[in-house]
Amino acid sequence: MANGFSLATIAEPEVGRPGINVLTGLFGLLVVAGLGAGLYGFVVGHEHVYNNTREVPWGLLISTYAFFAITSTGLCLLAAISHIFGGNKIAPLANRMVWLSLITIISGFLVIGMEIESPWRMAIWNVISPNPTSNIWWMGTLYGLAVGFVILEFWLIITRQYKMALVLGIFGAFAETAANSCLGGVFATLPSHPFWYGGTIPVYFLACAFTSGSAAAVLFTHYAYAIRGKRMEEHMFNGVQAAAKVLMLMLILVSVSTFWRMISFYVGGTDAGRAAADSLISGPLSTNFWVFEVAIGLAAPLLLLALTRVRSLGAMSAAALMTLVGMFVSRLDMVTAGQLVPHYQGFEDFPALLSYTPSGFEWMVAFAGIGLCGMAFLLGERFFGKVFADHGGH
Repeated sequence: MANGFSLATIAEPEVGRPGINVLTGLFGLLVVAGLGAGLYGFVVGHEHVYNNTREVPWGLLISTYAFFAITSTGLCLLAAISHIFGGNKIAPLANRMVWLSLITIISGFLVIGMEIESPWRMAIWNVISPNPTSNIWWMGTLYGLAVGFVILEFWLIITRQYKMALVLGIFGAFAETAANSCLGGVFATLPSHPFWYGGTIPVYFLACAFTSGSAAAVLFTHYAYAIRGKRMEEHMFNGVQAAAKVLMLMLILVSVSTFWRMISFYVGGTDAGRAAADSLISGPLSTNFWVFEVAIGLAAPLLLLALTRVRSLGAMSAAALMTLVGMFVSRLDMVTAGQLVPHYQGFEDFPALLSYTPSGFEWMVAFAGIGLCGMAFLLGERFFGKVFADHGGH
């Protein structure tokens, strides 16, 4: 108990119905299976369980981490903005967004922890041997700080210390934004990979953060009421509508950004950059790009939101789900396409493009991240449900 406030006063035990408990357990099994796959990789060697090679060292686990980290940034920023400017329509979603921001970044840490061959060394040397010239060091450090800030913010929200929660939320939002920028910088500062190189990736990642964050806010708020079998209150529905309008705007911006980014490789870009773009437009990644990234991830949700005029909860939720699927595949496409063009491009008797297909073990680890997110969402609704319904103090 803190400040006369106990867990019993904020929990909703009725959410823990048998069916929801079974679903929570299934998500937990995904986590256990993925952890088992990752631990097996530590024992036998990552090269035996993951399909990454010396030429294509980054794959599904890097892209999955990026997806979770970017989504966490968007949720944290939207929550901070709604808390700062209290009384806005999206404010009723803010407390749940703080929790979602926390569990998505932890899910990302789970996945990247299984990808790094010696994560314990990273944790140690990150502290005792910092490298301020490294984007990766800044990214890890800032996301670590952000997790600390968001944990404290959520605790302060639970204990109704809203003024301090607001301060911590602002610090968390700044840390996540900077970390998201550094994550983009990891790709943007690699001149040997022309498909990534340039100053647009960090800004693009920020746009994707708002896209994924608003989609997650819509989707999980709808699911929160679905698992309770309750009708959504008007103020909460208005909040979902506001988040859906943000989503609609960001889908337009990301679509424009995607279009011009691809066009840029054909009007003065390097041969390697153009070859990487070809792999998406007409090459081995074309199905991913056109079906999942463009059609399902951008065009369909934008069309659905426009046709329903952001008035149907089911349509908004479906658009949000499609957007998150598209964002997930988009991260995989970006990570993979940037590495498929070999550095020895143009030499005879060498392939024009390298190949990469995620292994079953990689998919198990990726689904462990999804499982952890799903399990933590359901447990959060059970133990903190009344916190998510309370926004009057902001």
